[in-house]
Amino acid sequence: MAGLLAAALLLQSGAAAAMSLTQAFDAALRNDSQYKMAEAERAAGIENKALGRSALLPQMQANYSRNKNRADLTQEQFGKPVTSHPEYLSGVSSVQLRQPIFSLEAWARYKQGAAQALSSEAVFDVRRQELVLRVVGAYTDALFANEQVRLAKAQRDTLVEQAKVNDRMFVKGEGTRTDQLETQARLDVAEAALLEAQDNLTTALATLSEIVGEEVTQLDTLGSNFPIMPMPAGGFEAWKQTALTRNPDLIARQYAIEAARQEVNKQRSGHTPRVDFVASYSKADSETINTYTQESTSRSVGVQVTIPLYSGGAVSAATRQASANQLRAKADLEAQTDRVLVELRKQYSAAISSVSRIQALEKAVESGRLLMKATTESIKGGVRINLDLLSAQQQLFTSERDLAQARYNYLLALLRLKAAAGTLSQEDVTTTARYFRD
Repeated sequence: MAGLLAAALLLQSGAAAAMSLTQAFDAALRNDSQYKMAEAERAAGIENKALGRSALLPQMQANYSRNKNRADLTQEQFGKPVTSHPEYLSGVSSVQLRQPIFSLEAWARYKQGAAQALSSEAVFDVRRQELVLRVVGAYTDALFANEQVRLAKAQRDTLVEQAKVNDRMFVKGEGTRTDQLETQARLDVAEAALLEAQDNLTTALATLSEIVGEEVTQLDTLGSNFPIMPMPAGGFEAWKQTALTRNPDLIARQYAIEAARQEVNKQRSGHTPRVDFVASYSKADSETINTYTQESTSRSVGVQVTIPLYSGGAVSAATRQASANQLRAKADLEAQTDRVLVELRKQYSAAISSVSRIQALEKAVESGRLLMKATTESIKGGVRINLDLLSAQQQLFTSERDLAQARYNYLLALLRLKAAAGTLSQEDVTTTARYFRD
């Protein structure tokens, strides 16, 4: 219980050691395990370009062998066969260079590797944008959980004061036991709600700590100045066109289609000839029984043509399989495009509607503050009691919580809108961080 209260007090204290949003994001770049996995996947993916290019470059190999031999050699001497059993060492060393001159398979591998590398880059952009959303989402979740604690505490304090009023009225004979029991029951529920809110705050801080890789106890809070960002000209259609050309998820799937197309070409090349330039150098020592005790050196340069004739139907089957996978990649792009546009519309609407909600709640907060001031003056004049002030305070806290949530939703909607459009960057984190203060 003490730890939970400490966490809530730390968030509310606004101490100088509070972790800013930019600090949280920088820490996540260093420590988040999901982002590290994305970096490793990107590093592995971009090597596909070099792997594909290698199919077009010369291939060299060297061979060396050394053997001990014992042979049965029968020769005719003076009209009679004579058998001997020579024992000798034989060896062969060679170097061969092979350079493709015409190979549809090698060209398809090269194009496929380039597409796969570009797809990996696009997927990494998706993961980076997801990290931005996860950090900002966890950051605002922790701040909103703190607002919930503050509201739950205000509700609990209101009922505590109500219980005191009921006790005084019961002693004076103006209240009933039923009123006391009813208030006590509501107070018990409020105590449980406060504990739950404190647990949620602890969980939210733990979630953020896991992402950033550091223990987080203090955060910047929303500043009083909350400017509304103007939307770009063109409305939703402008965002839509941007998303169709810049969304990294769609770009990754477009490259996946290209990789699948080159896979079809690669499998289809099993029916086409291949021409290679081949050069070799070899040196042999007693390579066979016929060259026993002889050494030879050979050099060759030429062209090798390989013409496939029949492979049991494997080439045709592999080509059909690759064609089916290409169709699946195209369908996947269409489905993802629909999902992106739905998300774009959702976040665009959320950003627009959040503005009106923020403006309405700002008026509600201002009215609540005026009510608090008026209630305080009324208490001094003996017209109102402390319970009225606590009720007004609870109403103000509720409006402030709802306003904070509306502002968090607005910021997240903007970031998600930019993510769907493919324009979300680290600069947006810096811009969003200006909305918070320590």
